[in-house]
Amino acid sequence: MLENNLNEILNKRFNKTISQASNEEIYLALLELTKGTINKKGTNKGKKKLYYISAEFLIGKLLSNNLINLGIYEEVKAVLAKNEKELLEIEEVELEPSLGNGGLGRLAACFLDSIATLGLNGDGVGLNYHFGLFKQVFEDHKQKATKNPWITSESWLNKSDIKFEVQFGGFNVKSTLYDIDVTGYDEASNKLRLFDIDTIDESLVEEGINFNKCDIMKNLTLFLYPDDSDEAGELLRIYQQYFMVSNAAQLILLEAEENGYDLHKLNEHVVVQINDTHPSMVIPELIRLLGENGIGMDEAIEIVSKTCAYTNHTILAEALEKWPIAYLQKVVPQLLPIIRELDNRIKKNFKYENVAIIDKDKRVHMAHMDIHYGFSVNGVAALHTEILKDEELKPFYDIYPDKFNNKTNGITFRRWLLHCNNELADYITKLIGEDFKKDADKLEDLAKYLDDKAVLNKLGEIKKNNKVILKNYLKETQNIEVDENSIFDIQIKRLHEYKRQQMNVLYIINKYLEIKKGKKPTTPITMIFGAKAAPAYIIAQDIIHTILCLQEIINNDQEVNKYLKVVMVENYNVTKASKLIPACDVSEQISLASKEASGTGNMKFMLNGALTLGTDDGANVEIHELVGDDNIYIFGESSEAVIEHYKKADYVSKDFYEKPAIKELVDFIIGNEMMEIGDKENLTRLHEELVNKDWFMTLLDIEDYIKTKDIAFKDYEDRETWNKKVLVNISKAGFFSSDRTIAQYNKDIWKL
Repeated sequence: MLENNLNEILNKRFNKTISQASNEEIYLALLELTKGTINKKGTNKGKKKLYYISAEFLIGKLLSNNLINLGIYEEVKAVLAKNEKELLEIEEVELEPSLGNGGLGRLAACFLDSIATLGLNGDGVGLNYHFGLFKQVFEDHKQKATKNPWITSESWLNKSDIKFEVQFGGFNVKSTLYDIDVTGYDEASNKLRLFDIDTIDESLVEEGINFNKCDIMKNLTLFLYPDDSDEAGELLRIYQQYFMVSNAAQLILLEAEENGYDLHKLNEHVVVQINDTHPSMVIPELIRLLGENGIGMDEAIEIVSKTCAYTNHTILAEALEKWPIAYLQKVVPQLLPIIRELDNRIKKNFKYENVAIIDKDKRVHMAHMDIHYGFSVNGVAALHTEILKDEELKPFYDIYPDKFNNKTNGITFRRWLLHCNNELADYITKLIGEDFKKDADKLEDLAKYLDDKAVLNKLGEIKKNNKVILKNYLKETQNIEVDENSIFDIQIKRLHEYKRQQMNVLYIINKYLEIKKGKKPTTPITMIFGAKAAPAYIIAQDIIHTILCLQEIINNDQEVNKYLKVVMVENYNVTKASKLIPACDVSEQISLASKEASGTGNMKFMLNGALTLGTDDGANVEIHELVGDDNIYIFGESSEAVIEHYKKADYVSKDFYEKPAIKELVDFIIGNEMMEIGDKENLTRLHEELVNKDWFMTLLDIEDYIKTKDIAFKDYEDRETWNKKVLVNISKAGFFSSDRTIAQYNKDIWKL
């Protein structure tokens, strides 16, 4: 049946059969076939609807994900194989949507998958970025940012006939709504609703990612997170954020009207989840629109306060957005009277400034508005939520203890096991049956195989096969040779000092120097990184430069490269993550304790049989509790100790730098070998940062990190015991299913 349908589409469009068609033609035919199948399944319905508003949705390629969720992946694969075609090759035709950057966006994508899978009535709402964050290319050992186009004449985007007018200070724009279907696993679908403007001009982008940031009619949806290191960039971000929430609010009221809902009871039919602070202006915008519909200010505020909920994703104060009133006056003058009114009400009730919406410097604190005028505030891991309550948001917790709750992040198992690690998923199915695909807790059943040598050996074999796949991919895409018999130690995540890629760099230097002195590892080690650095984040760029310099020095050193290799993966994204994660032995989760809200990479690695090397931070704490001390490698200062250091301001990096063992590693960054091939300015700046500032306490933890990592590598030598640890991790990964997270959101917050 499916084969006939595919042949029919190919014949109608290209006058070809499957065996005659090119991969590009088959991709387009599968796109059509899949969209048709999605439409037949229908969409989730309900008396209450969730609008999940987020600046990012890092959805990744969708073909195989949709085929899996529709239950036709294996059939399509078999039909193609019969006609001497390879599904993996056809997947390569698809461009990855440039709609997100890091964990925030990938989490939003996993959540949409789970919302649909649980049959809940809920859509994502965001923007249709044409070039995403940027495409990363390496030149002269540096990151170069170029545009990352992905929108083609035929794609998963479906243009709707919905258009809204959005009012800015001095001019209006007209939006167009595009939808992407979000399939549930064996369920009906929901939608990701992406707003765009027809006046967008892609030719505005010149060299790299430079463009005129002032021409809003032409640039509004070009890039995710445009460089905000100047006023024009900050204003553009505000234009984007208001465009997103104004469209979202108008969509909410349009659909409420279509359903015949009474706007006085909007909160009974609608719930809005504000994902991080980017969509915060939805609060005053909804109040404004309700006012236009004849609802008084007091009642509008009350309705909106019962409709909006806020997820906090950060412990870093600088990541909680604060916009100058003058900027808002320029971009959204119609919102300012409402924001001032919201602020006045707070100031009337609470006299201390640290909970005000508008501070003494005339800046509007978005998170403060979300907390005061939303009904729920959640953190994203147990430790994170406790730190919010006890430290970062304590004044708010003291006022609203009942609003605060925890929702530990999760990942969708369909994408991060069935799709990216087919062999492991098939083997797990053989051992414990199919049920884990919908109920991840069933992975616990794997525990009965802990002493089964055949199973442990098979896990090792599957890992080796995934390493070979990655090896071939790196050779093909970057012409880098790696050894599949080496330990694959992987750190893939956004480049930020608090995630401490710089500490991993110091470990590499340590290992390089050891090998040079004759101390060679028993099993070779391959150190792999993947990360983009925000264009305005100078130190992050310096860290990438340092890694790329080390990659050249070490990989070209015949004495060393048999034992140690360094690889920086270019343009890290979901597609590359799905190759890297199944091949990983040691998962680097080394943020400074108390700084990582949760992490989701740690969960994906665990599920795919990598062991965590990390601090007791974010969701590592919960992984640690689940797998026990023997099946994870924890190092470094505790979050309590770190918080104390910040309070007392008593951490002095220079004191640690003066230790000869640490000094040797840090000074290597500005040593002759590095200076010969590197940029003096970049290397010197990173060196200075570590010696004189080191805000995220790299040097505080480096010795314990080196010691613990060496223990992990030594443990790897006993492969049977190692694979037992691997099996424990996989069997305990079920807790981190986004299905569980979403069920908790729904039970405690959304009540759909």
